[in-house]
Amino acid sequence: MNEIKSLKSSSLSVVAERLDKFTIEELAQKYETIEHKLFEFANFMESEMIFLYTPQSSEIPTEKIIQKALYIEKQIVLPVLISTKNVINLYKITDFSKDLVTNNNDILEPNIKKCKKIPLEDIDIAIIPGLAFDDKGGRVGFGNDYYRRLISKLPETCRKISLAYEEQVVDQIQMESRKYTVDIIITDKRIIYKI
Repeated sequence: MNEIKSLKSSSLSVVAERLDKFTIEELAQKYETIEHKLFEFANFMESEMIFLYTPQSSEIPTEKIIQKALYIEKQIVLPVLISTKNVINLYKITDFSKDLVTNNNDILEPNIKKCKKIPLEDIDIAIIPGLAFDDKGGRVGFGNDYYRRLISKLPETCRKISLAYEEQVVDQIQMESRKYTVDIIITDKRIIYKI
């Protein structure tokens, strides 16, 4: 177990070193390419109920994606993380500027007093955050297991997709089990289908 953590940490160091070489403008250009690919991706465009996330510091930003998806009348579901139980609850938003509040960790999340709770089974496609990935769908997140658990509970029919800069893709992510992988990774250079 400690060996796996050490290897994951090593992958994150490699990714951080690669990304440090880019300017904010260069990363913004890469992001634009990723966003464009996502909105051309058939699975995404055909989906009705889409799970997205609001980013933490080093994750791909999704605010523009959420707003654009709402504009084209997609149903958008965002997470509310319950740290005491280490679970994610899902809530549907309809208005980016009115339905979100900032939580204790300074992350935007749905206002549970205004938004409707949505069951996992209703999700057609899930955009899963991460910090590093491999071409087998392996991912490393912040290590709090929220998304690892979510991946394993999503319906079989739900496509699990991650968005990443090409530099976030490493040779191999050591994982306890492959049941926690994503199906597809969209980068600024390619679309990776899990091997």
